[in-house]
Amino acid sequence: MFNRRTALATTSALAATVLATPLQALAQTGKKDSLTLAMTLEPPGLDPTAGAASSIAEITLYNIYETLTKINSDGSVSPLLAEGWEVSPDLKTYTFRLRKGVKFHNGEPFNAEAVKFSFDRAGGDKSTNKDKRTFASLTTQVVDEHTVVVINKDIDPDLLFLLGQATAIIVEPKSAETNAAKPVGTGPYKLGAWSRGASISLTAWPEWRQAGQVRIRRATFRFIPDPAAQVAALMAGDVDLFPRVTPRSMAQFKNNPRYQLIISGSRAKTILAINNAKKPLDDVRVRRAIAAAIDRKAVIQGAADGLGVPIGSHYVPGAFGYVDTTGINPYDPEKAKRLLAEAGIKTPLELTMTLPPAPYARQGGEVIAAQLAKVGITAKLQNVEWAQWLSGTYGNKNYDLTIISHVEPFDLGNFAKPDYYWGYPSEKFDQLYEQIKTATRPADRARLLGDAQRLLAEDCVHAFLYQPQWVTVAAKGLRGLWKDMPVFVNDLSTVSWATP
Repeated sequence: MFNRRTALATTSALAATVLATPLQALAQTGKKDSLTLAMTLEPPGLDPTAGAASSIAEITLYNIYETLTKINSDGSVSPLLAEGWEVSPDLKTYTFRLRKGVKFHNGEPFNAEAVKFSFDRAGGDKSTNKDKRTFASLTTQVVDEHTVVVINKDIDPDLLFLLGQATAIIVEPKSAETNAAKPVGTGPYKLGAWSRGASISLTAWPEWRQAGQVRIRRATFRFIPDPAAQVAALMAGDVDLFPRVTPRSMAQFKNNPRYQLIISGSRAKTILAINNAKKPLDDVRVRRAIAAAIDRKAVIQGAADGLGVPIGSHYVPGAFGYVDTTGINPYDPEKAKRLLAEAGIKTPLELTMTLPPAPYARQGGEVIAAQLAKVGITAKLQNVEWAQWLSGTYGNKNYDLTIISHVEPFDLGNFAKPDYYWGYPSEKFDQLYEQIKTATRPADRARLLGDAQRLLAEDCVHAFLYQPQWVTVAAKGLRGLWKDMPVFVNDLSTVSWATP
């Protein structure tokens, strides 16, 4: 699916310097230079280092904030704030050559000190960065104003990719604490206005180093969670672009000459997350019963209109080291009933299923609740807003079951976090993940990744559902859209309207 990002030996080919063009006028007479996008969920803030919501990066990454490396649509990595880099023979030391003449929106210079501040902050004791564990393993050293050395205590073949994600943005030290409401970055756009509950607008920053290449001067992100309203906004022409729109909209746009339809691959995992810390869900037999009650193919049809591939663990086809674990907890309602009886569960077992606003969750919840009911599990559906899910479910771990897509490509390490929201303490997994991080040979790493997938499936940490495919609907004249989505990004600097 996506190019492998672990071939460190070839990174020098990716590290070629990208030359900035001279500053040119942004306006182009006779050409449309504004864009209205839509998103299902509104971000809780605009600082991706402070919150886990992927919607933050959808607006800010590569637009407001930039990173040392840049992740491309095909999953490859290229230079961004770093012009290039070298990797030591032991694969632990990275020397980055930083781009010169770059400044933040507030006029402060971008330099090695800003990189060190950003990475130290991300891994520090007070950090709320969801990738804190990664940054805590890094030691950042300033060589000179435009050279920085990053030493990783472990071997991580995916580090260059991780440094292109939103959690690795380079922040200006004096503005760091207020970025959630007043974001300051080095990117081509600045925050225009934020109308809470409705929209966020970005305006092109004329002092960006390649401002002459930016064709969209103003972009407005509208928040439309309701599937019917999503379709209506597109059909009315109120929205030019809707990445990751509900799949049920496809039929209305497929053969319509006014639109283009893009089906994108992903590295996401849609799961029925189970709170392993709550009784009786701490009993693996109960978790296995839940998984056995679920027909993944029916869920894919009902929640994603067939656009998905069944998974049996927290890993997806096409990823390095993938093994098929769908046969470990197959659909078997009779087995589900037996497991509940073995666990001493008196049916009906009453559980609450918390559902965030995304259509795949709300639609999938209806399908799964009906399936669970057939084996003696009554799932009460509790619809919550995104902020409630982040604070109550993810933050306070106040839930039994919840449907959610984890979109990060490399997030197996979440199962080694003792305080993560699904409450899965496993010394065996922790030891296995430590071996994965330190494996030097690709063959060993692939074998260990397979072992980790099988362990998560056997422990039935969750009912793993499917790898989704994303649907993007856009006006016919838009150019520069991503074909695939290894990460959730709307890179406005590459988008333009075709010449009339």
